[in-house]
Amino acid sequence: MWSAAVLGVAAWLAVLVVPTPAQAEYGDVVINNYADAAGMRPAVFSHWFHRVRFRCKVCHADLGFQFKAGGNKITMAKIIDGKFCGACHNGEIAWSVENCGMCHSGVPGTPTHFHGSTVQTLVAPAYQPMTAPSAPAAPQAPAPKK
Repeated sequence: MWSAAVLGVAAWLAVLVVPTPAQAEYGDVVINNYADAAGMRPAVFSHWFHRVRFRCKVCHADLGFQFKAGGNKITMAKIIDGKFCGACHNGEIAWSVENCGMCHSGVPGTPTHFHGSTVQTLVAPAYQPMTAPSAPAAPQAPAPKK
C-alpha cells in the first residue's frame, strides 16, 4: 500500500517537474509578426479554446481581428492599451500581460500561420503551366518465343 502511494506521488511530481514541449492543436494560430525580432517566443493563440467560450463576432467584429493569420498588426503596446488580446487579457477577465509565457509559448522561428489548417493542404502550390500530355505509348510486339 505504501509503495503504491509513493509511486503515485512520484508520478504526480514527475508531471509537475518534467517540462513538456509546447504543442499546438488544430486551429491554433501561431503569431510571430514581431516576437522573434524582439527576442520572444512566438505567441500561440488557442482558437478553439476561445471559440467554445465566445461567438466569432466578439473577436472578429467587436475586437477587429482579421480572418487571416498574420492579418493583424498585433503589438504588445496595443495589447497593453486594451486592443486585440488586451481587451480580455487585462488581469480582470483573463490573465494579464505579466504572464508572458502563457501566450509566448511557441517554438522560436515558427512563422505566423494557422496550425493544421486544411487550407494549407488544399491550396495548390504556385501556378505552374500544365505540360501537354504525351502521346500514348505504341503497343509493343510480343516477345519472340524461344
